[in-house]
Amino acid sequence: MRLTPGPVPSGIRQLKSAILLYVFSVFLFAPLAQCQQHDMDSMPGMNMSAPAAPEDPAQAARRLAWKQESEFNHHLAGVLVAFAGIFILAQGRLAKRWPLVRYAWPMCFLAAGLFLLIFSDTEIWPVGPQTPWYALTHNAEDLQHKIFAVILLAVGYVEFQRARGRLTAPWAAWFFPVVGGAGAILLLFHVHGGDMQAPHAMESMERIQMQHRWFAATGFGIAIANGLAETPQRWQQFFRKAWPTLLIVLGALLTQYTE
Repeated sequence: MRLTPGPVPSGIRQLKSAILLYVFSVFLFAPLAQCQQHDMDSMPGMNMSAPAAPEDPAQAARRLAWKQESEFNHHLAGVLVAFAGIFILAQGRLAKRWPLVRYAWPMCFLAAGLFLLIFSDTEIWPVGPQTPWYALTHNAEDLQHKIFAVILLAVGYVEFQRARGRLTAPWAAWFFPVVGGAGAILLLFHVHGGDMQAPHAMESMERIQMQHRWFAATGFGIAIANGLAETPQRWQQFFRKAWPTLLIVLGALLTQYTE
């Protein structure tokens, strides 16, 4: 008697599709991000193998201040993202005693987005002298920082309204995975300014790009897992635990960021 294979359960099909999409995206976009490195190497008049000139003390102090500012911004965002994941995983137990805890993780995103919107680039008003319009139209790094801040604010707001029961439209459940996935892809094209004549500039740039690739890969995994957690299927409960766990992983990676 010949056996005919039965239909593949929808949950397994979705799981396989998610894994394939994740792997495809990482291998598709990572080489594109590496092209940034190649473009910098091929810039005319830029000899990366030449020894760096002695650095002026004032210039070294400014560079150190920029480095510390950037690292602090990443570290603080990482702490808030990690706490968001922890609050989500513990929400089922904590909400019985403190019902307001269901708002905690969206507030972490709102806090991170608000901080980055104001303090991610201290040369911009209200901290620095540059107008927002000038900075966003003349500096791609500043523009991308503000886009990431807006993504955090938008996701935090939508999820806060969902937690309140005020936003029940079907699109709201897919706002996080779609916008979060777009943000993860944008990370692969993140522009990071810096003084390429500074000591060990190329080593620093390669380290920064590698770290952002890890951020992007983890962020895309979060987006996929979150979308599957909102989809009724066999693995739904697994993905409901997986995406906040990946949030904690992303937070940990951000807190280890160094330039």
